[in-house]
Amino acid sequence: MKTSTPKPPAPHWLLIDAEGQSLGRLSAQIASLLRGKCWEGFAPHHVCGPHVIVLNVGKLAFAEKKWHRKTYYKHTGYLGNLRSKTLREAFDKSPAWVIEHAVKGMLPANRLRPAMLKRLHVCTGTEHKYDAQKPQKVTLKGKGLFSVEPSSSV
Repeated sequence: MKTSTPKPPAPHWLLIDAEGQSLGRLSAQIASLLRGKCWEGFAPHHVCGPHVIVLNVGKLAFAEKKWHRKTYYKHTGYLGNLRSKTLREAFDKSPAWVIEHAVKGMLPANRLRPAMLKRLHVCTGTEHKYDAQKPQKVTLKGKGLFSVEPSSSV
């Protein structure tokens, strides 16, 4: 018996403004979009999600205590070489890394995760280089809900 699988649709581009949003809620919604489960033609063995452009990552909102309490750990593999850095240190060095790290942790750990992460484009400012793809602006409403504005020149 032959199994028929639909070809994934051509990817489209979405634009999200991260100014004033919390890291966890924003990255959960971005991971949901990248996975593509909300679009028709979803297949778990294909990368079906759109390309997501995130702007203004440097203006994310954090609680005051989170700057010092949230810690990122990395072990080098050698004895006694556990490295740690706070959210403040990581955010000052690279705000884009912070959101990429959060989204990566929310995607499934399988062969498709690197392909999904390639569709995430993070910009620290308001400018991006993807105008030719005509991205659609997305407004996030919370709890996985979002609305895509009609196509227009962004």
